[in-house]
Amino acid sequence: MDITMKKYNITVNGTVYEVEVEEVGAGATAASAPGSFPAAAPASSPAPASDPAPMPGTVLDIKVSPGQAVNKGDVLVILEAMKMENEIMAPAAGTVDTIPASKGASVNAGAVLVTLK
Repeated sequence: MDITMKKYNITVNGTVYEVEVEEVGAGATAASAPGSFPAAAPASSPAPASDPAPMPGTVLDIKVSPGQAVNKGDVLVILEAMKMENEIMAPAAGTVDTIPASKGASVNAGAVLVTLK
């Protein structure tokens, strides 16, 4: 079994915490490995990158607009889950393509919040 650790920065009430999350090998799925971010499926033609919701919650705020350039780590969306505000950050640098999520909407884990190109 291949086990790797990934580091993430989590912001809680303005304080940044560095956390390590264990990523389990190829047999793991999003359902069996809570806290892992689903990888984008490979496509035959270039498709925009997406930023999925890591957990179910309510979209409190959308911090970007279509056409806006973003850097890796920029805050895209504020998602409330279990009475905590979670900053959903850009997984890579790019330009905001679409924003399928809307302010006030309830979303499931894995729902696409923002697509980047």
